Amino acid sequence: MRRHLLNILLPVVTGALMIAVWYGIRHELSADYKFLLPVPHEIWQAMRDNFPVLGRAIINTTEGALIGFGLAIAVSSALALTLSLSPLVRISLYPYLMILQMTPIIIFAPILILWVGPGLPSVVVITFLICFFPLVVNTTQGLISADRNLVELFQMYRASKWQEIRLLRLPAALPYFFTGLRIAAVLAPIGALVGDYTAGSSAGDGGGLGFQAIIYSSQAKYPALFATAAVTCVLGFVFVSVVLSLSWACLHHWHDSYQRSDR
Repeated sequence: MRRHLLNILLPVVTGALMIAVWYGIRHELSADYKFLLPVPHEIWQAMRDNFPVLGRAIINTTEGALIGFGLAIAVSSALALTLSLSPLVRISLYPYLMILQMTPIIIFAPILILWVGPGLPSVVVITFLICFFPLVVNTTQGLISADRNLVELFQMYRASKWQEIRLLRLPAALPYFFTGLRIAAVLAPIGALVGDYTAGSSAGDGGGLGFQAIIYSSQAKYPALFATAAVTCVLGFVFVSVVLSLSWACLHHWHDSYQRSDR
């Protein structure tokens, strides 16, 4: 009971101290620079004043993040399964996956605008590209990391390849998959925000949080800009919380990481 109480109190106390330091820094700034650092109550007021606009932007960014995230899960799972079944395919494709990961996403933005158009399609593709790599790498590693003794046992009992995958390799890969999923869940709202910022469009109220950040910055509405950042953080927490809940539901009955934490 004491440990659970500390788990609640310590973050609250730390957050209160950080806010106090925040107000202290603002107080010490000269009058000419105070506008550059809005304090929490000003950000909250800006969030309330701009809620209709921010609400639409949240919906648009969430839509792009969800579609890109879902596509990344589907494509990376299929590709990871293919890579795990054939070492030759894995050796052939892996360097190009690395090249794709190391290419700055911002380079793709002008190309994507030409290929698929500005707005939601470009946001989805950028989110997909950002989320794809950690998912495919972690899932592939999980599929090829099944216990060798168990693999040989399946082979000794003449299990089919599908039985080996379904009954052994997929369960063994779940912890790796959820690790990649947690990373991708953090990156999905960021990817959608980057997509909005670099390739977003306000046509048909389609502007997302990144697009709104550009508008507020150009208008010098700094409390609203900080409010946009705060809303994006909340969106990221929602994504990660859903993934953590799903991971717990799938793994807590049998995986060591959850079994040990419960003791």
